[in-house]
Amino acid sequence: MRKEAAKREIKQERAARTRVEIMEAAITLFARRGILATTMAELAKAIRMTPGALYWHFPTKEDLLLATIEELHARYLREFEEILGELRKMTARQQFEAFYERTLQFLRYHREYGIFFAMVSAESAYTNDRVAEAIREKLGVYVAVMENIIRYGQTKTKEFRTDMDAHVTAHTIFGGFMGALLHQNLFRDSVTYDPMLTTLERLAADGITTKR
Repeated sequence: MRKEAAKREIKQERAARTRVEIMEAAITLFARRGILATTMAELAKAIRMTPGALYWHFPTKEDLLLATIEELHARYLREFEEILGELRKMTARQQFEAFYERTLQFLRYHREYGIFFAMVSAESAYTNDRVAEAIREKLGVYVAVMENIIRYGQTKTKEFRTDMDAHVTAHTIFGGFMGALLHQNLFRDSVTYDPMLTTLERLAADGITTKR
């Protein structure tokens, strides 16, 4: 019985590793080519797997997309865990800058993650309701954090302007960030990541800050 249990555990670990490898390849291909232009056959080839084996792990492209969205969301959350407690000790402006900087830093080394979300968001909005809803749910978490920071600065610390709706402003800032990722990727030979995204942060932070 113990040997059988050990074998099952080994198989489960292998299957889990294989799923991660598949999702890593999916992130890269979907970020580069989008949903419609990427086929399961291409994914299978990218990870040296037969299409049949790929379909065993993910029966449909939609299943793969949903699992990948969930996996990336978990990675984002782990990245922000360590600063959540520190944010409460900061002013609203400091919270804004810390949250933005952590996002910028994370995507500096994993830009394909942000581009994946941007590409899949754009395509799924008109082609796949389930994927679009999954994207909205996950991105909504980050937008909500930004919205709470802005609202805190408006109502508590009085650092931020009150003539701007916190909900709309948070969506605008986050949407601008995702758009900037795609734009920088397109112009990567002439515009580098850090200066462009840092400039966007300064424009956003200064734009919502109360002038004294």
